[in-house]
Amino acid sequence: MAYEELSDLTRDIIGSAIEVHKTIGPGFTEKIYSRALQLELQKREVPFHVEQSIRIKYKGQLLGIHRLDLVIKDTVVVELKAVYQINNFHIAQMLSYLKATDKRLGLILNFSRAKLEVKRVVL
Repeated sequence: MAYEELSDLTRDIIGSAIEVHKTIGPGFTEKIYSRALQLELQKREVPFHVEQSIRIKYKGQLLGIHRLDLVIKDTVVVELKAVYQINNFHIAQMLSYLKATDKRLGLILNFSRAKLEVKRVVL
């Protein structure tokens, strides 16, 4: 995906998340924010997958299945949080997701703050 197209896509994702945060505010569970974000993305006609399964392997052996919160346009992994703040663990987690999916860009969106917290993670 070209830089400009990716930039437009991340702008749509973050804009959708800001709209959700502005409308319902902090204090809910990640599931509530996920549902609201899905509605906002649909309204903007942004294609996405919810809880897309990825296989986690170690030296060719399947360790288990993990479900990603959202994958937008088969390009951007989005992890939703309702925590005090995004920390190094969350960033490491996103880097692992990006490696496992062979994707280059992830967004961590934390709805628990007075202002939406956004962390862009690039592999």
